[in-house]
Amino acid sequence: MTNLNSLTDTYKLSNGVEIPIVGFGTWQTPDGEVAKESVKSAIEAGYHHIDTAAAYGNEDSVGEGIKASGINRDELFLTTKLWNDDHGYESTKKAMDHSLSELGVDYVDLYLIHWPNPVKFRDNWKEVNAETWRAMEELLKEGKTRAIGISNFRQHHMDELLKTATVKPMVNQIFLNPSDLQPDVVAYNNEHGMFSEAYSPLGTGKIFQVPELKEMATRYGKSVAQLVLRWSLQHGFLPLPKSVHADRIKENGELFDFEVSDTDMKTIDGLHGLAGLATDPDTADF
Repeated sequence: MTNLNSLTDTYKLSNGVEIPIVGFGTWQTPDGEVAKESVKSAIEAGYHHIDTAAAYGNEDSVGEGIKASGINRDELFLTTKLWNDDHGYESTKKAMDHSLSELGVDYVDLYLIHWPNPVKFRDNWKEVNAETWRAMEELLKEGKTRAIGISNFRQHHMDELLKTATVKPMVNQIFLNPSDLQPDVVAYNNEHGMFSEAYSPLGTGKIFQVPELKEMATRYGKSVAQLVLRWSLQHGFLPLPKSVHADRIKENGELFDFEVSDTDMKTIDGLHGLAGLATDPDTADF
């Protein structure tokens, strides 16, 4: 595990690219002023890692927030994702150009396949993923992204992808929090040199009502969010907390002046199912 001292500490991806250990998530953040201001607030609060996706419909506002913050592009780690309708070689190339245009940047730092088995390609997802990944590898070579990866992939999806990949995915971004630790997927990621990025690291709102977490957070003098995000970091996950409130955004980044004990880590690990489980990518209706 890397030193956990600040939001700008980094892990090293398999190709040597450095990725800040906490990212700022923008899923369900409305396009327009809300997305722009939340991204600007996050950068001002010290986040140097911003995560968005074509499907979120807010890439343009995320780009505006980055500009408004005044941060140099090379100080920021920016992720976006390929949506389900755009799988396939040519479509992936076009989708990347569209995302870059929306974000107002020349490159992203990480480009992910958002889901492994979209409804549109369910009959031939293996072949389509292979073609999609071939395009991703080319985008990497072309410098349109500095790293490539996947999201919501389970072991059988990764097994298939690795049959034809010449570059292994560097990241697998998955639903990962005390309610669903996805141990098999995380073990597979680790074994293949992929970082486990945690989207919805605070689960759904339900996680804030879990009595054990409320009691424990009080004991540490921290919020439930801070406790759970610190737990995520101590597992070696890369959490992507999301908020649209400047004070909460700042608070969610204050994770470096305490440590969760081994006993409490185990207690949190045992909260399976209390706040939702990962969506099954093979039965998702999108």
